[in-house]
Amino acid sequence: MTETSSSGGRRGRGARERILAAATELFTAQGINATGMEQLTSVAGVSKRTLYAHFDSKDALVHAYLQELEDGLLPSIEAGPDPRRQLLAVFDHRPQDTAGPVRGCPFLNASVEVPDPAHPVHRLAAAYKREFSRRLATLARRAGARDPEALGEQLALIFDGAVARGTALNSDRPGASARSVALLLIDSAVGGDERKDTPGTDESVTG
Repeated sequence: MTETSSSGGRRGRGARERILAAATELFTAQGINATGMEQLTSVAGVSKRTLYAHFDSKDALVHAYLQELEDGLLPSIEAGPDPRRQLLAVFDHRPQDTAGPVRGCPFLNASVEVPDPAHPVHRLAAAYKREFSRRLATLARRAGARDPEALGEQLALIFDGAVARGTALNSDRPGASARSVALLLIDSAVGGDERKDTPGTDESVTG
């Protein structure tokens, strides 16, 4: 999707990156449906022709925007010394910028703003959520959970619930409660006691 021109590929890549950066800023701040293409071109500093050279529709831009976020928001399943800690760490994630309103998970937000389950954007959001719980199940299996798939789904449900509640209340406090519930579930599924590892008031959930 890199724009080609007589001046070479660098300018094209820069334009695409600016468009995606503008999309991330605007979709996060005001939502997908409230953001128009005119505003996107203005914030990105590109012409409409350049924008449509990279993304032939707004849907294509939204899809690319979400794809850019996937790797950074999905739980890491790299092997670690303590998979129980890795499971709990999912509930410790903090947003990069806490100055604005709490916007929660961009994939949940996109699935609400694009409600058609057959739409490519909604399907991408659903696939992300399935992968999220699958990765939690992988960590749960390494931790010795009796039913890792069930635990992964339960933890994903708690996570999404905390994210949605945090968005509605404009607060990261639901993350602390979510982590406490997650800890109880993990202890029940795996056994043992990790309560000494629970942080005090720094927990939050965003994605």
